[in-house]
Formats: sequence, structure tokens, C-alpha cells
Amino acid sequence: MDVEEYLRHDGLGLAELIASGQVTASELLEAARSRAKAVNPAINAIVAWLDDHAGQRVAGELSGPFAGVPFLLKDLHQDLAGTQSADGCRALAGRKATKTDTVVQRWLDAGLVVFGKTNTPEFGSKGVTEPVLFGPARNPWDLQRTPGGSSGGSAAAVAAGIVPVAAASDGGGSIRIPAACNGLVGLKPGRGLMPAGPVESEQLNGLATNGVISRTVRDSAAMIDALIGPEPVSPFATALPDRPLAEQLDEAPGTLRIGYTARCALREQPHPEAVRAVERAAELLTELGHEVEEVDPPHDDRQLGRDFLLMWFVHQAVETDRIRRETGCGDEGFEPDTLMMAALGRMAGAAELQQAQERRREHVAALAGFHGRYDLLLTPSLGEPPIQVGSLETPPSLQAISRVLVRTRTTRVLRLIGMVDQIVEKNLAWVPYTQLANITGRPAISLPLHRTGTGLPLGVQFVGPLQSEALLLRLARQLEVAAPWTQPTPLLEAA
Repeated sequence: MDVEEYLRHDGLGLAELIASGQVTASELLEAARSRAKAVNPAINAIVAWLDDHAGQRVAGELSGPFAGVPFLLKDLHQDLAGTQSADGCRALAGRKATKTDTVVQRWLDAGLVVFGKTNTPEFGSKGVTEPVLFGPARNPWDLQRTPGGSSGGSAAAVAAGIVPVAAASDGGGSIRIPAACNGLVGLKPGRGLMPAGPVESEQLNGLATNGVISRTVRDSAAMIDALIGPEPVSPFATALPDRPLAEQLDEAPGTLRIGYTARCALREQPHPEAVRAVERAAELLTELGHEVEEVDPPHDDRQLGRDFLLMWFVHQAVETDRIRRETGCGDEGFEPDTLMMAALGRMAGAAELQQAQERRREHVAALAGFHGRYDLLLTPSLGEPPIQVGSLETPPSLQAISRVLVRTRTTRVLRLIGMVDQIVEKNLAWVPYTQLANITGRPAISLPLHRTGTGLPLGVQFVGPLQSEALLLRLARQLEVAAPWTQPTPLLEAA
């Protein structure tokens, strides 16, 4: 199979070619590798190659809905025994996984052929993908811009045509942000639907979940069908769809009440492109017969941002301490920003963390009240078009100061000078809409319904109530048919 033919199909389409005998899994793997060889030097999406594993897969018998389809794992908490598991961290460079995570095993059971792992920021801690260990991933539509994060490598690989669908995860927007940056579909399932075992019961106290980034709605639906289901370490039993999501896609979603907004407290004025994105989506939805109206944000997004980052900082403190114990590394094993986040996390008292955790109930109640009046919340996926690579890099002078503060354990001064609020503003202002679904555990999807005048993707997000994955996917399919978003694969030049 030549690359041009390979690029014309989504994941299920490629599986259908194999099932009908028109192509072999080996030929698909060769096409994927050929495409990767051509474009990965420019986008830096793949940071580990699993050639031996992939070769063994295509040489054996494969079954499942995606049998023989090339696939990439995210190099963060998606472990395949015997292969790289670096989490974007220098202290973990060269580490080999000793187990295969449940979600990875289910991808293998679905017949996928894993041949690499994708770039991610250290511990998935940013909305851009620029780890010191591997260097920045780049957006195929503009190599000077970010593909988002933390699943930026996966999204760049899909947008560039290396694979039609790739593994991802989402702790604060890490599926939806890169999907929006690259013109792709990104569904974050609701809390507890995706497996997190066999070691963890749930990721990041329930804020994070596994998933995929794809070019088509049907690939996303079929992937969820392949992944969901109970596992022994789950902390609670989650209600599953009564039938496969992929079978429901062509059912009309009905007339929906949808409230939309581009306003948020983290930006004085919404970016004009973000406003255009939701207004055009609202117009399309109205043409399709839905009831759409502009609303105020249903929650205190500034407080939610502070609560989200506090939980994240504490998580970084726990993670870095664990890795120090396991590897014996010092500060040199981590990026300065990670050390600063961890230091801020250690500053948090037990009562402060518990207050943030309890405020989750307030955020849940606010969104539940909104969903009592509207079926879905519509927002931009991004606060602005994909930003330049390096835009969020901490200046060397501030890095030097932070190293001193960390070493002398005087990071409390950062609160006195308002640095925590500055971190909230800087890191969340360009992606202020996605954390709501993580804090509340609700499903949300980013769809590629908007591009800027210069051709940059900027998606729109729909947030649903609990167990609304089927509704989100049915609406997504309706929009995909009404306003097809398939774009020519971007032409890439060396960075």
C-alpha cells in the first residue's frame, strides 16, 4: 500500500481493508513507518520506536475491530511491558516498563499494532509538549506552533498522517487541547469509564482518564467501545452504555438545548477567533434544528483554575518524591518548572488541599444546575489559536530564582509576591475552558469546526452531563456530516 492510499482511510477503514484481504497488516505497518520517516523529523511526535514488538504483532494472528491497524501509545502512564516508560522525565530516561497497563492490553486485544510511543511534557504537566528530554513536538499545520499538550505528540502524529488514531490521556484538557490545535476529534470520557489498572485504581484522584485522538467520530466511538469495562481495581462500578457507541452514531441526537459562551475570568476579553468559533458552531447547530443561546459561564472558573492547579502541584510533589526514592536522582532529574510546581505543592497544607477537594462539589453542583436547563455546554476548546513553541517557557532569570528558592526551601515567598496567581494566568489563560470537565468528572468532546483565516485549527468543546458520551458522539456525527472537517494532510518541511 502506498502512502497516498494509506492516508485516505481512518482506522476502521484500514481494518476493513485487512479483513477483506486487500492489504496485510505488514503492508499497513510499512506504510505507517514510511510516513513517520518522512514527517517525524519535522514534528518530533514519536520519541520511542517499538519495531520488535510491532514485527511480532504483524507476524501473528490478530483479531478485533482494529485488527492490523498501526497505532501509537502516549509515553505517559500507558505502559507496555519491556518498552520505554519515560513520562517525559530525564530521571526516567531509559526506564523499561515492567507491566502492561490494562488500557494498553485492551488496545492490543482490539488488534492494534503498536510501533511507537509519542512525545509528552514531563508528567503531562502542561498544555504544550516541550520536554527537555525529547525536545518540543510541533504542529503539522505550522511548525512554529505547538500541537498542544499533554497528548501533543499523539495529535501531531494523527494530523500528519502517521496513524489515523492514537492513544491519549486527559487530566486537564490533554485530549481536547491537542485535538483542537491539530483539527482532530478528541473525546474525554466521563470519570471511571476508562480502565486505569492494574496498579492504579484511578488517575490523579479521578481527574485524569485515558482515551484517543482521531480524525473521525466513528474511530473515537469504536475505540471507547474497545476500552470500557470493569476491572478489579476500579474504585466504583460505573454504568456502561446499554449497547456499543459505534452502533448509535447515525441515530439523530434529537432537538438539543445548548448554551454557549466564550467568556472566562482568566481573560479580560475572549480572543476574536475563539468567539467566532463558538458563534459559527451556534449558527450551524441552529440550522440543524437545535435550540442555542448565549449564556454566562455556569461556574467560578478563576476559583476552579486555582483548585485545579493546587491539586496538580500536590500531585507533582508526590510524583517527584517517589521518583527520587526509586532512582536516587536529585534536582537534576527534573525540569525547573516541575521542581517549582512540586515545591508549591509541598507548601499546601492538608486543610487547604481538602478545601480544594471539597469545592469540587460546588463546581459539580454548578454544572449540574446548568445541565438541568441545557443539554450541553458549548465553549471554545482553546482560548486562542495554537501558540508559538516556547511561548510558555520560563525565562532563564526566573528559572535561576526558582532554583534558589527550591534549594533554600523559601518558595513561600512566591505566594507573597502573587506568583501562584501569575502561574494560573500564564498557563491556563490560553486553555481556560477544559479543566471544568476534569474537576467535575463529566464527559467532553472537542470537534474541529473552526479554522482561523491563516488555516490554524481552533476547535469547539461540548461538555455533557454524566453518561452523555453517546449523546456527544451522536451530535458529533451529525456535525461531521453537516460540515465535514476532513482536510488535506498538511505539507511538512523541516523545522
